Amino acid sequence: MGGEGSMAAANNSLKNNRNLLAKRKDKKALSGSYCGVEMKNFPKSTPELLKKIKQQTLKENKSYKRKVTYLTLVLLSLLALFVYYVLV
Repeated sequence: MGGEGSMAAANNSLKNNRNLLAKRKDKKALSGSYCGVEMKNFPKSTPELLKKIKQQTLKENKSYKRKVTYLTLVLLSLLALFVYYVLV
């Protein structure tokens, strides 16, 4: 009958996945307690600080967009020159 090879591969895959699951459960990497952990005290945000962060973020985004635009223009012009010299 046909399809025996694909069924054997599916059974093998299921067996391997089952073995990996058993190994993952044995490690118990996330077991433990958080009772001795101290919480950090972060400073309260002020409207001035939020405004400063917003301005800085807007400035960085504008700079990033400018760089991406220039890079795109350069790459498109190089591509156009390449296509022009290949076709002519």
